[in-house]
Amino acid sequence: MAMPTEEEVRNALKAVYDPEIGLNIVDLGLVYGIEIHEPNITINMTLTSPACPLGPVIQSQAQAILQSMFEDVEDVKINLVWNPPWDPRTMASEEAKLELGLW
Repeated sequence: MAMPTEEEVRNALKAVYDPEIGLNIVDLGLVYGIEIHEPNITINMTLTSPACPLGPVIQSQAQAILQSMFEDVEDVKINLVWNPPWDPRTMASEEAKLELGLW
């Protein structure tokens, strides 16, 4: 089995966008952790707010992308975590901060 690296998973997740903001979940800083335990991947992530109505869409897109890109992955589990709370000023990439007008 050829499991992806954490970097490959993170790069794949850049294809998942928060539809309300229009930026990918990695650059937004929503992905808190990636665990790879052959043949499964667990993603710890948050949303821009606990009340985000598109949370299920974002989760299903992340699962679908990882399972389609990495054929040796049997299961992708997405854990939504709320601690620490998402803060774009400290968690988003420099590019995302520019897009969000935080500079």
